[in-house]
Amino acid sequence: MPHLPRLGLAALLLAPSLPVWAAGADLGQAAKQATNWHAILMFVAFVLLTLGITWWASKRTRSAADFYTAGGGISGFQNGLAIAGDFMSAASFLGVTALLYGTGMDGMVYAVGVVVGWPLMLFLIAEPLRNLGKYTFADVVAYRLAKVPVRTYAAFSSLTVVVFYLIAQMVGAGQLIKLLFGMDYLYALFLVGGLMMVYVVFGGMAATTWVQIIKAVLLLSGATFMAGAVLARFGFSPEAMFAKAVQVKGSAAIMSPGLLFKDPIDTISLAVALAFGTAGLPHILMRFFTVPDAREARKSVFYATAFIGFFYVLAVVIGIGAIALVATDPAYLADGKALKGGGNMAAVWLAHAVGGDLFLGFISAVAFATILAVVAGLTLAGASAISHDLYANVFARGRAKEETELRISRLSSLGLGIVAIILGVLFEKQNIAYLAGLTLAIAASANFPLLLLSMLWPGLTSRGAILGGSVGLVSAVVLTVLGPAVWKAVLGYPQPIFPWGNPALFSVAAGFAATWAFSVTDRSERAARERADFDAQFVRSQTGLGAEGASAH
Repeated sequence: MPHLPRLGLAALLLAPSLPVWAAGADLGQAAKQATNWHAILMFVAFVLLTLGITWWASKRTRSAADFYTAGGGISGFQNGLAIAGDFMSAASFLGVTALLYGTGMDGMVYAVGVVVGWPLMLFLIAEPLRNLGKYTFADVVAYRLAKVPVRTYAAFSSLTVVVFYLIAQMVGAGQLIKLLFGMDYLYALFLVGGLMMVYVVFGGMAATTWVQIIKAVLLLSGATFMAGAVLARFGFSPEAMFAKAVQVKGSAAIMSPGLLFKDPIDTISLAVALAFGTAGLPHILMRFFTVPDAREARKSVFYATAFIGFFYVLAVVIGIGAIALVATDPAYLADGKALKGGGNMAAVWLAHAVGGDLFLGFISAVAFATILAVVAGLTLAGASAISHDLYANVFARGRAKEETELRISRLSSLGLGIVAIILGVLFEKQNIAYLAGLTLAIAASANFPLLLLSMLWPGLTSRGAILGGSVGLVSAVVLTVLGPAVWKAVLGYPQPIFPWGNPALFSVAAGFAATWAFSVTDRSERAARERADFDAQFVRSQTGLGAEGASAH
């Protein structure tokens, strides 16, 4: 399996971005850099702006609908930009550009894999999801199935993804801030965790959405300027830039496949995780309930795909441009060969090469801002699973008072923030790269089959949903533990039992197969009623009759 030293840091900032076997060194070894005052001042400006937005949002967050979905009043364009903000994370920016810098065009597999997942969302998921759901994807899965057991499973599955994702985000955040800002790891955790709790507890989805939008605009603007400045060095000729990169590397191998991906099964498994895991992430699915109707949900996907696709085109220019402009500059090399701070710093040092200290500070601040946007969305998704799915619909059986549910939501947000900080401290010195692949594998194996089949297959039953989803979840976890990321790298055994680093190809297939098998063999009276109820559900999913509308403010 390929081993990419120092690439694990950015991998953990966005779990779907990198597979476990591309993760690299122990995160506890990230070197603390000199204090970057330009970055700190720009980040303070970002925080002040977003705190002002949170204050504004807090005045408009009066109901559960306002807290979970901003009252359904976000436009398709705004929501598409916010979704893109979730995906254009520090890992997308630093991690993918680092892969391009280290292994050439093989790194584009991650970008292509993420973008491929969006047509699936556009044509199969966005419209029915918006028409059937209210706040969470559990609303959709449990629409015609047994409410209590199915919601319990869906909430547990969502919380599993959120917690694993939060661990990766918090550890990656602390180490990234150590690299970029010169701030101590513990202080970084408290800063990220504290701001995250403020955004979610007081501003809810409205504040979280605008934090993501502002971050997306800043990141797109910075990446566009950087890519333009790189191309300007080569007379705006991509061919000249690629030729220079090949000259620096001394080989045309960076323009061909094979440097990073050597095992076709692992590569296909990664592609499955990227494409299907995108459609199973609870904090992304939750965003489709923030728009007024299904038409705006479709527009959200269209705009998100456009922004994300454009961003990854820029990432190619930045990653290859870093080879051409940074790889031979002694100012950015620690020992005459390796980049200062590790391979994740390729885009950061390129920012300095084309824009000086001020632009370096801007890019560093934006990288930090991406963390806040992602963890705020995750916290909100976790809080909604606890308050809406578990408390309101499982324990209170749908009879909870709205003000009580809203109070539980805010308390859950505080609790998740505290848990995230504690886990960040506990896992500081651990190489938790396996969580990066595991998070996406669970989303693809446990959430995506249930979501898709609940909307499109009349044969799905409660027994099939719960047992099939459990098979997908357990297989993703077990195969990850038996694979090289845990069995070999963490537990120290010489050879893994499961030879591939990414389990999604096998765990997704297991999830679909088990869900089908347990459903078709279910001959109970309840199963017959659930199959008969599909027609009414399908009409609503396609027409939106009876769907939740936007709140008036």
